[in-house]
Amino acid sequence: MTARMLRVAEVTPLSPLVTRFRFECPEGGTLPLFSGGAHVVVEMPDGATLRRNAYSLISDPLDGSGYEIAVRREDAGRGGSRFMHTHVAVGDLLRVGAPVNLFAPDLRAKKHVLIAGGIGITPFLAQLRQLTRLQMPFELHYCARSRAEAAGLSLLPDLPQVHAHISDEGDRLDIGAVLAGQPLGTHVYTCGPEGLIEAVAGTATRLNWPKAALHSEAFLSPPPGAAFKVTLARSGITITVGPHQSLLEAMEEAQVDAPWLCRGGACGQCETAVLSCKGRIEHHDHWLSNAEKAAQQKIMPCVSRFQGEDLTLDR
Repeated sequence: MTARMLRVAEVTPLSPLVTRFRFECPEGGTLPLFSGGAHVVVEMPDGATLRRNAYSLISDPLDGSGYEIAVRREDAGRGGSRFMHTHVAVGDLLRVGAPVNLFAPDLRAKKHVLIAGGIGITPFLAQLRQLTRLQMPFELHYCARSRAEAAGLSLLPDLPQVHAHISDEGDRLDIGAVLAGQPLGTHVYTCGPEGLIEAVAGTATRLNWPKAALHSEAFLSPPPGAAFKVTLARSGITITVGPHQSLLEAMEEAQVDAPWLCRGGACGQCETAVLSCKGRIEHHDHWLSNAEKAAQQKIMPCVSRFQGEDLTLDR
């Protein structure tokens, strides 16, 4: 399925800040199935700005009657989540992309340990259905500051392998206790705040977990910053990236072809060669290595910015 118009069939508040949206085919029929951990990109025509945000699919991967996402409202963000919460209603038509999976469970694993923080529970909701259906051993640990912020609690199955850790109730997740003593062949998956992802990775490293058994997902929003100019060599133009605009969005506005999948610094699809750099690239992605970032010969236009005199890209 390429991007297509889908009808908003349901809008359901899950907490004061998180709302579930269900999309269905306006003409009826079924949508392509997906695997646990997949996401879709939702296009939002917000005045003169076309916003595109990636959201994890939380519905049953084998239910083609519709797609469901959960969106946390971020009033200090760039406007996408606010648009979903304030402008989208049942019956509206929005363009939704085909499912893409950058966070699928490794089905070779002997066991799956899922660790979620806050809205990071979303990719695991579909994964739980998939792992349960396949009868694969797993355990889920869901962390939140309070039950009011734990919007995913109402969506989780009542299973002994599912554990909620609510900080203001004195039940903070002990990462070391969770990871220590897991059977050989276990894989761990983390989604949530950067601090949680780093804590799980650091603990796993100290416990000598193999890197191939560690998985994480963190879609990033392009951070704001000072406006900057970029020369696109192949296109023969110079564009200006606004303070609340990503380089990728500025390219699209200028009708320059720039491939993408996640728009959040995770997939590597929009990686672009840097031909000239007089200044400093502000790397915000999870794709390039530290050495590649230091070399300043590549940039991820979806989330990275620039400060300096000249940045010329191979686009």
